[in-house]
This record gives sequence, C-alpha cells and structure tokens, in this order.
Amino acid sequence: MALLRSGWLWRQSSYLKRWKLNFCDLWIDGSLVFYKTDSRREYETRVSLKSTCVDVKCGLECAGVTPPESHPRENLLVVHLKDGSSVFLCSNSEDEALAWKLTIMEARRNPVYVYDPCDDSYQSVPVGAHNAVYVTPGSGGMHHVYVHRERYDEGIGESIALGLLAGMAAGAALRSFMWMPFWFC
Repeated sequence: MALLRSGWLWRQSSYLKRWKLNFCDLWIDGSLVFYKTDSRREYETRVSLKSTCVDVKCGLECAGVTPPESHPRENLLVVHLKDGSSVFLCSNSEDEALAWKLTIMEARRNPVYVYDPCDDSYQSVPVGAHNAVYVTPGSGGMHHVYVHRERYDEGIGESIALGLLAGMAAGAALRSFMWMPFWFC
C-alpha cells in the first residue's frame, strides 16, 4: 500500500481536550493512522477517511478551536466525520496545514480497486454513492480503467488560487487604508 503523507502533527484528545504530539501516516486507501513514535510499532488511532470524512478545514476556517501553546490559529486542521465528531490537528506551519488538507481531500476522493490474483483481474470497489472505479480486462492482455468522478473535483486548484489572490488583494487594500489618517494631518 502506498503512503501519501507522513509527519508529526499535534492532535487534540477527545476526552481531556489536551494536545499531544503524534506521528501520522496517510495511506492511499484513506486511512489516517496516529502513532506514539515514528517507529510505527503500535498505532493509537485509525480513521478511515473514505467512509467517515465529511469535510476538511484548515487555518482560519477552524472556528471555535484553540491551538496548542506557541502555535497560531493558521496551523490548525479540522477533519469533520459523519458521526458528528471531529479530529482536531495542528501542524508546525501554515503551509504544512494546507498540504495536509489537500492530501486528505485527495485521499478521500481517490478511487480504490483491488487486484484478485485468482482471476488475474481487478475488482471495482465503490468509493461513495457516486464515485466508483471499473476495471475490465481488455484484448491482448491490456486492462482498461474507467474512473468516474464528480464535477466538483475538477476546479479545486483554481478556487484555492483565486482565494489566495483575493486574500492578498484585500490585505494590500487594508494596509493602505491604515495610513489614510496620517495623510490628512
């Protein structure tokens, strides 16, 4: 199984609401696994993102969450689950939080297919209600892979880039308005 992303993240415990440092692995099958150490001998918690993840938010989108000491709010990452609970994470930088968010969203929507060695064929495994992969054997030993995706998957890069551009423009405008009282004196 392929590893999409791994690294150290702060995770808030569900009962005492304390932050603790865990080593995290995000696998291509959508499993987000938390370990105590980077040796990966025993895992603490495992979250299956393909079946339980509803939404992922990072940075200032995470309202009502207090980050650990000496970490700004921009480093936060919240994974909302179907049962109404949430997994609260905090990275070491704002860029790392955005990278984790994009990787989690990619793992959540990637299709899964399984190789069956008895039939020498691939079996489709439905990802959700509307996403599925169909793999059929073709002529001459070739396999044809059909991937069906929803339309919202296509424009995520453009919307993030447009949001960053709008934020920079708003920041530049507000910075210039702060100096306006000194110009009229």
